[in-house]
Amino acid sequence: MTKTLSRRAFLARSAIIGCSAAASPLLTPVTFASAPWDTRFVVIILRGGMDGLDVVQPYGDPNYAGLRKSLNGGPGSGAVDLDGFYALHPKLKPLMPLWRAGELGFVQAVSTPYRHKRSHFDGQDLLEAGTAALGDSRDGWLNRMLQNLPGVEQKTAYALGAGEMKVLQGSAPVADWSPDADLLMSPQAVRLAGLLMQDDPLFRDALDEALILSGQEPQMIMSAMEEDTGMMAGGSMQMQVPRGTGNKSYLKIAEFAAEQLRAEARVASFSLNGWDSHNRQSKTIGDALGRLSDTILALKSGVGDQIWGKTAVVAMTEFGRTVRENGTGGTDHGTGGAMLLAGGAVHGGKVHGTWPGLSEADLFERRDLMPTGDVRAAAGWIMHGLTGIDRSLIEANVFPGVDLGRNPGLLL
Repeated sequence: MTKTLSRRAFLARSAIIGCSAAASPLLTPVTFASAPWDTRFVVIILRGGMDGLDVVQPYGDPNYAGLRKSLNGGPGSGAVDLDGFYALHPKLKPLMPLWRAGELGFVQAVSTPYRHKRSHFDGQDLLEAGTAALGDSRDGWLNRMLQNLPGVEQKTAYALGAGEMKVLQGSAPVADWSPDADLLMSPQAVRLAGLLMQDDPLFRDALDEALILSGQEPQMIMSAMEEDTGMMAGGSMQMQVPRGTGNKSYLKIAEFAAEQLRAEARVASFSLNGWDSHNRQSKTIGDALGRLSDTILALKSGVGDQIWGKTAVVAMTEFGRTVRENGTGGTDHGTGGAMLLAGGAVHGGKVHGTWPGLSEADLFERRDLMPTGDVRAAAGWIMHGLTGIDRSLIEANVFPGVDLGRNPGLLL
C-alpha cells in the first residue's frame, strides 16, 4: 500500500517540535518513480525561455548572420561545428564527447501549442500540463504517463528542485525531495520527537522519510518510548536548520537523482532556471548552459555506464525567443525553440526536426522561429520507446489530442 503525504501536512505537524519551514527537505520538489521497466526517463524543465537559436546555431541558414549581429554564432565565434549547418554554443563544449558518442542530440523548431501571448507562467503551465489549452487538465503529463503504466510505486518517480513541478502532479504516487535545506537532528532530538509523535503515525513516518531524504540514517523513533527521557533535564538537544547549498544546488539535485536512478527510481524531473535573456544574452545564456552541461555530466557520472546506457534525458523549455536581437544585446519571448536529448538510449549525434528557414516569410508572425514540431509528440515517442506505453494511450490520455505522427527516431 502506498502512503501519500502532502508537504502541507508535514509542515503542519512539524510545528510540534518547532521546525521552521526551511527545515523540511520536502519543500523543494524532486520527483522520482520506480516501476517494472528497466529504462530511466529524466525530464528537465528549462524555465525562462531558452533561445534554441543560440544553443543550436543554424549558421548554415543564409539569413542567420544578419538577424544575429552581436550574437552571431557558428564555428568562427567559438561555437563547435556539429554537421556543417548547425553549431553548438561554446558553453556546451564539455558535452561534445557525448555528441561524438551518439549520446547527445537536439530537436530544433519545436514548441507547445501555446501561441501569441508569450507569458512565462502560461507557457510553463501548458508545457507541464501537456494539453492543447490552458485549464484542460490539473495533472501533469508525466504523472498521467505513470497513471497509465502498471507497477508504479512512490519511489518510481521523484520531483526535485526549488519550486513546484506541475509535470508530476496527479494521482500517481510520486516522491519529493529538496536540496535547499538539511534536517539535522541529534539522537536526543529524535527521541523527543518520538515521544511527541507516539499517537501520530503519519507524522512519525514523515519524519523518518525526511531524515532519509536529508541524508541521515533513518531512525525508528517509536523506540524513543523505550529510551531514558532524562535528556529533558540534563541532556542536550540539538536541531540544526537550515544548511543551504548555495548556487550549486543543481549539482546536488543531479547527484541525488543519479543515486535514486541507480536504485528503484525510473523517472526523475526537476527544473533549471535562468533562461530569460532579454538583456546581455551572452552572459545569461552562457551561465545557464554551464549549469545544464554540469548537470548532464553529473547525471552520467552518477548513474554509471550501465544505467546511462538505458537512460534518456529530455530538456525542454516553454518557448523559444525572437530571431532578431533587441537593443540590449538580448532576445525577447518567441515561439519555436529547441529540445536537448542526452543519454545512452537516445539517437544522438544528430539535430532532429524540420528546419523552417529564417527568411521573413518563413517566420511565425514575422518575428519568431516557426514551429515545425510539437514537444509533446517528441516526448510521447520517447516515453513510448522507454516504457512501451501504447501510442493510443499517449494520444488519448497522456497528451490528449496530440497526433504523434511518424516516429522521428529519437531513441536507438
